[in-house]
Amino acid sequence: MIGPILIILVLLAALPITFFVMGTVIAVLLGHFLTKDGEARNEGSELIDLNV
Repeated sequence: MIGPILIILVLLAALPITFFVMGTVIAVLLGHFLTKDGEARNEGSELIDLNV
């Protein structure tokens, strides 16, 4: 009886939290690397200084 209860607990609690955390980590990494790439591609542009 303990097995099905643990499976339900994992499905309802652990998996959604894991998906939210992984989504946040992916978004942070993607934002960081895309910002660095944009700054590198547009080096010397006066518009970079306006991004505050």
